[in-house]
Amino acid sequence: MKKKTIMKRVVVTGLGAITPIGKNVKEYWDNLLKGVSGANKITRFDANKFKTQFACEIKNYDALDYFDRKEARKLDRFSQYGLIASEEAIKDAELEFSKLDTNRIGVIFSSGIGGFETFEKEIIDYTNNHFNPRFNPFFITKIISNGLSGTISINNGLRGVNYCPVTACASSTQSVIQAFNYIRLGKADIIIAGGSEAPITEASIGGFNAMKAMSTNNEDYSSASKPFDKKRDGFVVGEGAGALIIESLDSAIRRNAKIYAEVVGGGESSDAYHITGTHPEGLGGYLAMQNGISEANITPKEIDYINAHATSTGLGDLSEIKAIEKLFDSNLDKIQISATKSMTGHLLGGTGAIEAISTCLSVKTAMIPPTINTTEVDEKISKKLNLSLGKKTSKDINYALSNSFGFGGHCAALILKKYVG
Repeated sequence: MKKKTIMKRVVVTGLGAITPIGKNVKEYWDNLLKGVSGANKITRFDANKFKTQFACEIKNYDALDYFDRKEARKLDRFSQYGLIASEEAIKDAELEFSKLDTNRIGVIFSSGIGGFETFEKEIIDYTNNHFNPRFNPFFITKIISNGLSGTISINNGLRGVNYCPVTACASSTQSVIQAFNYIRLGKADIIIAGGSEAPITEASIGGFNAMKAMSTNNEDYSSASKPFDKKRDGFVVGEGAGALIIESLDSAIRRNAKIYAEVVGGGESSDAYHITGTHPEGLGGYLAMQNGISEANITPKEIDYINAHATSTGLGDLSEIKAIEKLFDSNLDKIQISATKSMTGHLLGGTGAIEAISTCLSVKTAMIPPTINTTEVDEKISKKLNLSLGKKTSKDINYALSNSFGFGGHCAALILKKYVG
C-alpha cells in the first residue's frame, strides 16, 4: 500500500523588494499606502522619438551602491535588481545558511524577458562595428533569464531545486506557486521565490508602442496608469524585483521565524485564446482563481481582498473584472479590490512578486493600498465592486488573492491566509 503524502503547511518568512516607489520593502509599502505614483519621464535614454516618453523607473539607482565595479559589469540590470531583493529577503528572514541543510533550500526566480538591456546594447554595438565584432564575454550569461536564479543559488551555496519559470507577466506569481508546491510536498524546506525585470529600454518601449499596449499620456504621465478608468489607454511599464522566502511551517517554527502570511493555494490555467489578448469573458482568469480557491479548501465567499492584475488596458481590466464578477457574484460588495499597478506600473515578469509582497503585508497589517488615478470608473464595471479608489482601506483579512496574467494566455492566482499558529 502506498504511503499517503501528508501536505505540509507553508508560510512566508522574509520579504525583499526594489521598486519604482521604494528601494526596499519598507519604502515600497509606505508609498503604496500613501498612494505615490512611480511614473516619471524616462531618464535612461532620449525617449522623445517614441509615442510613450515615460515609465516607472527606479529612482536614483546606481549599481555601485550595491555591487563592486567588477561584479556589476557581469550582471544585467534585471539580475542586479533580483540579487538586491533576494538579499533583503534573506536578511529579513534571518536565514543563516551555515546552520541549515542547504540541500533542501532552493531558488525559483523568474524573469519574463531576462537581460533585454544587455542584448539590445550588444547588438547595437555589433551593428555599428560589424567589421570587427567584439562581444562582451559575459554577453550570454547576462541575457539568459535563468542566470539570476542560478546566481542567487551560487552566491548562497543553495543546492536544492533551482529554475526560472518564464510565463511573461505571470512568471513570478508562478514562481511563488511552484515554491509552495515543492515545500508542501516535502521536497524542500525553504525556497527563495520571486521575479525581476528591467524592461525600460528603447527596443522595449518601441515594441510595446508598436503593439499599442502602452499609455501615451505624456502630458499627464503621473496619472497615466488608471486601472478600471473609462479613459485608460494602456499600461505603464515599470522595473524592479521582489523576493519572498517561502518556508515550511515546521522549519519556520524550528527557527523561531516571524511569519507574514500562510500560503494556502495556487491556481494556474490558460486563456487558450490569443497570444497577447485576454479572453473577453476572462475564462482563464476565472479558472485560475477557482483552482486556487479550491486548492485552499475554501469558498469564494471567504476571500476578503483581491490584488487585481489590472494593468490599465481596455480589454485586460474588463476581462479580469468579468471573471471576478462571475466567480464572486453574491459576495461582490464584501470584497475589497485594489490595483497597485496604478502606482508601480507594470513590472512584467517581476510584477507578481511585488504584488505578492504587498498582499502579504495587507494580510499581516489589515491595510489595503489604494487604487490611484481612477476618477471615472468604466460603466461596464459593476457598481457593487469596492475598488479602493483614492485612499488606503483598513480591513481585517483572513484570505487574500493576488492575480497575474501574461502574454500567451498564462493565468495564475495566489491565495494567502492570515497566519494563525
